[in-house]
Amino acid sequence: MIADAVYPPRCLTCPAPTGAPHGLCAACWRDTHFIAGAACAKCGAPLLGEAGPDDLCDRCLGHPPAWDRGRAAIVYGGAGRRAILAFKHGDRLDAAPALAGWLAASGASLAVEADLIAPVPLHWRRLMRRRYNQSAVLARHLGRRIGRPVVPDLLRRKRMTVPQERMDFATRRENQRGAIAVTPRQARRLAGKAVLLIDDVMTSGATLGACAEACREAGAARIDVLVLARVAFGADDN
Repeated sequence: MIADAVYPPRCLTCPAPTGAPHGLCAACWRDTHFIAGAACAKCGAPLLGEAGPDDLCDRCLGHPPAWDRGRAAIVYGGAGRRAILAFKHGDRLDAAPALAGWLAASGASLAVEADLIAPVPLHWRRLMRRRYNQSAVLARHLGRRIGRPVVPDLLRRKRMTVPQERMDFATRRENQRGAIAVTPRQARRLAGKAVLLIDDVMTSGATLGACAEACREAGAARIDVLVLARVAFGADDN
């Protein structure tokens, strides 16, 4: 295409040229840890050695999540982290199709069984500042890719929570308690359904847990979660 000749495709995270739009150069690809091997069945964290489809990490064994199954595309770090931050805070919405492709590849087994897809919601004040909900953008692109309905307003934030940096697991859970609810006009869509929740980054899982609890109370039969990145244990939650 003429546009590619004038503006050659560049890496998602650096100025290096790539063979196709919205990809990673060789160096950034090596610096992105895709979770392709053994992983926790609940949160998607990579596991050492061989693991069965139902094996859990120590954190999920100690604090079972409110959802049923979970997957993550990458470990939050390196070039993958830079790509997510640029997408989330740098208006790089052009990266959304590629990032949704990462989600589709990682969560294929979850997506094929989902009746509907829903993003983790932003509080309206935060949405006004950021201008878009990155999780909703990802959910829409994923839904188009896999042919599943997306309900961007399935969940809403009833109150604005404080930033969770440096909070321990229990404090994060308390911070999210009662903060998320099913949007009343969408509640009927949940009865007996399998829901796939989408977020960009998971750390403690407190936010996704609050979303899952709200869906469960509204009658969802199964709640799975799919995130772009799983933070190495101990970092900040988003």
